[in-house]
Amino acid sequence: MNRFSNLATDFYANMHLNTEMPLPNSREAVLDFFGRVQKAYPEMRNFYSRENGDFVMEEDKDQPHHRWLSLEPRRICSGFVNPTDLDDAEQQHKLILELVPYMLSVSPLDCEALDYMMGFDFSYRGNHDLLVARALGCSPAFERLPQLPDAKVLSFEPSMTISLEESCRLQARLLVETRTNAYQVRRREFPDEHISVYFTVRQYGSMDHDASFADRMVQLRTKCEELLEEFVIDEVLVPLSQAIAAS
Repeated sequence: MNRFSNLATDFYANMHLNTEMPLPNSREAVLDFFGRVQKAYPEMRNFYSRENGDFVMEEDKDQPHHRWLSLEPRRICSGFVNPTDLDDAEQQHKLILELVPYMLSVSPLDCEALDYMMGFDFSYRGNHDLLVARALGCSPAFERLPQLPDAKVLSFEPSMTISLEESCRLQARLLVETRTNAYQVRRREFPDEHISVYFTVRQYGSMDHDASFADRMVQLRTKCEELLEEFVIDEVLVPLSQAIAAS
């Protein structure tokens, strides 16, 4: 069992490669790229294009574990939902990053940013923003506002980005995303939706001409999991899980 499996309803390990120049979108280039990935992962047989021009290939979403891949005008995204072993997600991301220089003509010079992101979804029927405020707390400057007469918390999505080196090209971002709106709060009718926590380690800027996207992604994964273990799990994920269980 993966050590992240019991922390949330669902969790996922994603990779995003953002490029400075538009990616190839010809029929031949797109189908050859997705076909090569499907050869490695035959269960990724659902291929389609969105109205905005993005191309997507994924496994059946009704499975508890599923992979997906998308090609946008200037971004390549790879994800694995609820992997039993995070090394399986890493291998998927590495394959794609090893293919893009040859099949999509992406060079290290063309890199705008490379991300490794861990996401966690918590299913909760209620006021997401109020629960997040109670579970994670507010700074002293804000904590009296919800105590005003008839006050109801409508938006509370804490976010922080930090640099991990002096150049500020290596960064980490923690974001909590809620999905409650004012209409639901007013009517006190809440659907069963997800509170999401995203933790991303991102490398900005072009890389050396002989750099490896796959090797750099592995380094980002290591740093991401290190920071998750040291700061995010006990300070964010566990309190959210406990607050939902107690509500």
